[in-house]
Amino acid sequence: MLGLKSGTVRIEKYNPEWKNEFEKEWIRLETALKEYNVNIQHVGSTSIIGCSAKPIIDIAIGVESLEYGEKLISVLEKIGYIYDGDGKIPGRHFFKKGNGELRTHYVHVEPIDGELWTNHILYRDYLNNHFELVKEYSILKESLESEFADNRDGYARKKDPFIENILEKAKEEKSR
Repeated sequence: MLGLKSGTVRIEKYNPEWKNEFEKEWIRLETALKEYNVNIQHVGSTSIIGCSAKPIIDIAIGVESLEYGEKLISVLEKIGYIYDGDGKIPGRHFFKKGNGELRTHYVHVEPIDGELWTNHILYRDYLNNHFELVKEYSILKESLESEFADNRDGYARKKDPFIENILEKAKEEKSR
């Protein structure tokens, strides 16, 4: 059910089991990080009800600073996560988890008052309150799947304008 080969794109229809998979991992993370001040959230498309997604659970861990987040690296590695620096996105610590070639979970350790954290939460919450946009987003992702089956970076770039538009709407709505 979960897992995708690195660098590839496969989109699946929304699966309510994704929430259960997050909750199982949340328990593991909460237990491992009990000595640390963190906020663990399900983010990404698997956290959006009804949204088609790559079958990988994205988890954001909010911390007070990137420096504080460095303390989590060895703890997360001990429970099976592979540290990947910033994963090509400055301002975070990025981790992958999976079995063999398949990636099942991504963890983004981000400052809780930073732009990355804010965008993760705003995007998830906005789409969960605007189902018509979830349908539109799912159609976009499904239409890009075959063109970018082996090019995850290209796939992500093609989705960027949609994501940026949603973030603008979410920020505008929040400021009211």
